Amino acid sequence: MTNMEQKNPTPRSQKKGIPGLIDKTVSSTYDDLMAIIEAKMELLKIELTDKVALIGALLILLVIFMIGTAYFITSVALLVGELLGHPFLGYLAISLLFISTFVVLTRFRPDLLRNFIHKILLSANDYRK
Repeated sequence: MTNMEQKNPTPRSQKKGIPGLIDKTVSSTYDDLMAIIEAKMELLKIELTDKVALIGALLILLVIFMIGTAYFITSVALLVGELLGHPFLGYLAISLLFISTFVVLTRFRPDLLRNFIHKILLSANDYRK
């Protein structure tokens, strides 16, 4: 090897002319495509994390709401029982209200609750974008 060959070694894999340009373009396009895919994956992870956080927050709020509702129903039952003279009559009245609601929603209007929930979900996702 001469001194010149040691300073500027040309790898045999480098191509010159049009084949080199095509090879360079294809490898550059592949690298760009891989970068786009990686960026999309990161964006998907961020969006998924946001959705999981939202679901977690909604579950916690649902539990708090259910506990508050249970205390409210108990208070109403005690109030009705106090007004009727016996605490058990208040619980009976509230229980009959829930049982009649269940019967109406299952026997007479079974699609009412499903359609209501469907409308809420569609409005939450804003399907008209």
